[in-house]
Amino acid sequence: MNYETARKFLIDQTIITEENPDALLMRLQQATPPVPGQITSILLALKVVFEGLKDATTVERELAYALYQLSIKAQQLFVAGHKAGVSWPPLLKEDLLRIAMATESIFSGNWQNLH
Repeated sequence: MNYETARKFLIDQTIITEENPDALLMRLQQATPPVPGQITSILLALKVVFEGLKDATTVERELAYALYQLSIKAQQLFVAGHKAGVSWPPLLKEDLLRIAMATESIFSGNWQNLH
């Protein structure tokens, strides 16, 4: 996966429309778990974007907004679903924390791992 593909993939994961039913935010909003392999693909794309932006001093707005949504909005949807009684997959909470850590890594310029 190259930088442009990773960037587009991450942005697509935040687009909530009927034409994009498998976007992570769409699935979480509908109280359905991610597609198998979806979180792994998102984490890989985040690592590719991290490498691509390692020496950058700015992040373009569309990508920054997608990163924000993947790290914050996804967790908010998870919590809302949990409060509504949704039975999420056992590791989804940790996966969303990994996404947030990877996003923080992109903004800080230092890769961090969830301990």
